[in-house]
Amino acid sequence: MDFNGVFHRTSEHMCYSLNANDLIINIKTGYDVEKVYIWYGDPYEYGILGGDYKWQGERAEIPFKKELATQIWWTTTIVPPFKRCKYYFEIKAKDGTWYYFEDGILSQEQMERNKKTLQCFVMPWMNMIDIQDTPNWVNDTVWYQIFPDRFYKGREDDTVVPWREEGEVLNTERFGGDLNGINDKIPYLKELGITGIYLNPIMKAESTHKYDTTDYTKIDPDFGTNEDFKELVEKAHKNGIKIMVDAVFNHSGRKFKPWIDVMEKGNKSKYMDWFMVNDWEKVSERGSTRDGRFYSFAFTDGMPKLNTNNDEVIEYFCEVCEQWIKEFDIDAIRFDVGNEVSHAFLRKLRQRVRALKPDIYLLGEIWHNAINWLQGDEYDSVMNYPLTSSISDFYLDDKLTKEDFKHKVNRCYTMYMQQTNNVLFNLLDSHDTERLINFCKGNIEQAIQQLAILFTMPGSPCIYYGTEIMLEGAHDPDCRRCMPWKKIKTSEYQARINKVKELINIRKSQKAAKSLHYHFVNNYKNPRCIEYIKLVNSEPELKVILNCSDKDINIEVEGKVLFKNKVKNNIIKPDGIIILKI
Repeated sequence: MDFNGVFHRTSEHMCYSLNANDLIINIKTGYDVEKVYIWYGDPYEYGILGGDYKWQGERAEIPFKKELATQIWWTTTIVPPFKRCKYYFEIKAKDGTWYYFEDGILSQEQMERNKKTLQCFVMPWMNMIDIQDTPNWVNDTVWYQIFPDRFYKGREDDTVVPWREEGEVLNTERFGGDLNGINDKIPYLKELGITGIYLNPIMKAESTHKYDTTDYTKIDPDFGTNEDFKELVEKAHKNGIKIMVDAVFNHSGRKFKPWIDVMEKGNKSKYMDWFMVNDWEKVSERGSTRDGRFYSFAFTDGMPKLNTNNDEVIEYFCEVCEQWIKEFDIDAIRFDVGNEVSHAFLRKLRQRVRALKPDIYLLGEIWHNAINWLQGDEYDSVMNYPLTSSISDFYLDDKLTKEDFKHKVNRCYTMYMQQTNNVLFNLLDSHDTERLINFCKGNIEQAIQQLAILFTMPGSPCIYYGTEIMLEGAHDPDCRRCMPWKKIKTSEYQARINKVKELINIRKSQKAAKSLHYHFVNNYKNPRCIEYIKLVNSEPELKVILNCSDKDINIEVEGKVLFKNKVKNNIIKPDGIIILKI
């Protein structure tokens, strides 16, 4: 057996409580392993030290597995009656049977000699307060991300650039989209099937993008007033729509009052420790911060980095979030640059906001494996950019096969606990990426395929404003174009919107579409034919088949057709898709 492929530990996402009763246990092995069993039981089954009895436990096969690029991920659920569990693994490999303990791997012969103290793995106690508890409502939510200045203009404003229905935009241009405009379009969003709005920053700031905050307590005048936002939240809630705001706590803008005070008074400022200044003589200089005079976001001198290790800073932003909840009744907070703020800050903030609103959703902007932030005391979830890249990479490289796709997607859902997977923020594009249709090189059918994957994968799906009409846009700032409302009623755009509506409806109406559980199957030889089933209570209920090749594929249509595109007479054309109710 390949010992290097075997790994488990009683921490993070490999041994954890799903709830008060269920203990999830995962183990990785190499592909030479054929079966895995777990021997488990109460640590005190034979007394405190065991006496004359050898601890054995109960044997059960681990039934579920996900295939990764170089390893297999095996998973099972144990229900320890006394909230604690002692266990080890029995591994059936091609070269025999092996036993995996915390201190190593034993052969069958070593086990039979009984000459060794067996150091089992132990879950000492399933403490309820330590369980990663995520809000139940998030998995049912279909999000819609809005960059406010470019969505809809609800007020007359002669100081802005005329609304541009097509063509590129610049970050320096302000078009006048505002909160009143979003309020006006609530009926449109409800008709589309949206149940959650994620707003890019709306607090007072210098720039159009508003990621350089000057006042965290006031709505930016470009967008309206605090009262306007309260009205928007109230109307959204009446229409069954949750509201998530963007929190920029990693850095401030250069006109944030504490930073102004630091610029004026230097190291004599009472806010000197609110930031990370290394050279007080040069702190007021403008230009790139590559010289290290102070730390900032991405070397941008207009975004000085906040010291979230500082107790005063932590308290300040806890109070800011409490105000947002009390004054506006928000439902969720997305944390910009969520991997650079301190863990201590996030732990304290979670306690404070959960005390006010127990089911508030805390989302971190983290583009890589974020397990360190998802232990139950910081974020509920992160933006699932690993899934974004797994999907887009498969379409960008036509040499990748369905096996590659399976491995990449499985990786995304073996990084975290199941309760985290259930509320991962899944997206295909955003204000920080190219638009979906640009990723697809203008291929609308490919974009529809990717949206179908988005709406049938575990987690909580989000579409970026305009994705429903395949709005174009290259990298920032071009991905932040104006929503072309005058063209919405055209037959071309309505046909695109209707496809997206169909997919959203499947997501909302089919329990299996929201299920955590999926399985890739291989009924078709074509290496670019993706096929997976979604399960509810271990039973398959949905099947998704995508033809990502350049050849027709004959399929068996078993069950009710819920969605299809480029399918005729049981033939899926290239870039076609079918979703079946089994």
